[in-house]
Amino acid sequence: MIPVQIRPDLAAKELLEFNQKLGQGLQNLGNIDEISTGATPTEVIYREDKLALHRYISPFGEASNPIPLIIVYALVNRPYMADLQQDRSLVRGILNAGQDVYLIDWGYPDRADRCLTMDDYINGYIDRCVDVVRRRHGVEQVNVLGICQGGAFSLCYASMHADKVKNLITMVTPVDFQTPGDLLSRWVRDIDVDLLVNTMGNVSGDLMNWMFLSLKPFRLMGQKYLDMVNQLDNEVQARNFLRMEKWIFDSPDQVGETFRQFIKDFYQNNRLIKGEVQLGAHKVSLKNVTMPVLNIYAQQDHLVPPPASIALKGYVGTDDYSELDFPGGHIGIYVSGRSQKTVPPAIGEWLDRRK
Repeated sequence: MIPVQIRPDLAAKELLEFNQKLGQGLQNLGNIDEISTGATPTEVIYREDKLALHRYISPFGEASNPIPLIIVYALVNRPYMADLQQDRSLVRGILNAGQDVYLIDWGYPDRADRCLTMDDYINGYIDRCVDVVRRRHGVEQVNVLGICQGGAFSLCYASMHADKVKNLITMVTPVDFQTPGDLLSRWVRDIDVDLLVNTMGNVSGDLMNWMFLSLKPFRLMGQKYLDMVNQLDNEVQARNFLRMEKWIFDSPDQVGETFRQFIKDFYQNNRLIKGEVQLGAHKVSLKNVTMPVLNIYAQQDHLVPPPASIALKGYVGTDDYSELDFPGGHIGIYVSGRSQKTVPPAIGEWLDRRK
């Protein structure tokens, strides 16, 4: 008996439907012009070099929480992932939860920035943005929400400037960079980062992007584009698909010296949890993170596996530590329908209990 039986009539029907969807999809693609990103209006209240500090203008009225929240995004990819479109916006959800939201946009670094260090980013840029917001609101402390690498930066900042941070939220943030099953970590630990940075100066964003895609090559570079045909025949879904593609491939280059230190200290030597990261005159100790901490992680995160995030609990110096796990992946935690209903309200409620 033949193990696989294909009925010619059904195969022909399926092939016809596929071609019809493909034809409609190509027609829709031809009708789509520039893809917009960023759903919520902002005002830029501070600029320095290529950095822009945005304040989101809430469509829900004045914030009920008097303590402003600053989002610190990663240097990898662009921060509009947090406000991708109106029905997929972490920012909009947090605004609706009564918070006043700011976001640091690092911009696109070029060769002139290649010598910027982590000390410049954390004790320089982030600290000055925090001071700008503190003065603007007349408060001593602000709330900070760090995303992925931005979460690691936020932990470093909070440990060195605990007097300026009232509450700290980390989202899909690596803390222990050498947990079992962390494929990205296993790859990065064997990179000759000195040779890479000395050769390239800044590290190409495209190179970084292909490395991330290669972590799940069949899903992210094969199956996704086969599934795409089922979305392109609907113009709204086609726009949503292209918007996500735009974000995925909108990858700024990585500043050379910061990349060198981040890979060496965090991935290759796991110094964050050892209290051995040195930033300028400061040594980073997570025991100095004494403010309330909410650690949010994604159960199916292949870039920052849950054990890499959950490790935070054993190293911070606060007794007010909470976790929120989300049943999804590294990106789904920002853009999925389920996350819109659960994550931003939970952040707002957690902050409101700690005004």
